[in-house]
Amino acid sequence: MTKTHVKRLCVAALCLALAAILPRLFHLIPGGIGRILSPIHIPVLLCGLACGWYYGAICGGLAPLMSYLLSGMPVAAKLPSMTAECLIYGLISGLAICLIKTKSRTANVYISLVLAMLLGRVVYATVSFYIFGSETSPIVWLMGTFMEKLPGTVLHLALVPLLYLVLYKTKLVPRKQ
Repeated sequence: MTKTHVKRLCVAALCLALAAILPRLFHLIPGGIGRILSPIHIPVLLCGLACGWYYGAICGGLAPLMSYLLSGMPVAAKLPSMTAECLIYGLISGLAICLIKTKSRTANVYISLVLAMLLGRVVYATVSFYIFGSETSPIVWLMGTFMEKLPGTVLHLALVPLLYLVLYKTKLVPRKQ
């Protein structure tokens, strides 16, 4: 195992641990802040960007289940849709950061994040629609998902690039991906 693989594995393990712990901490704040800000997504998106699609998808696929087993969050009914959403977050952010090549690393990160969040939200809304069913159309579910998660999206777009660039400058993210 090379030094790069060990770094990726360690960062991925840290992200998975944070994904299990952060929701618990955010839910201690009154007013439903944890549900609104979606803290579990922060380490999953970061893992995909920093460690690549493979580790990102694993982290995203395991994070909601680990969080549920440790804290009971997310509620069991939302576990399938959140698992699918987080898996897409890790997978797409990891793929996109490798495939998108602009002259700016920051632009690459933002484009990757936006793409991952858009696709993740579509998957979340689709899975939720088919699990819960409704007399409304899937488009209504999709729009509701985007509106409900808007504050979290703003937080993710502010925080995740900053954390990624810190990992990059400390050489915990490989220079070539």
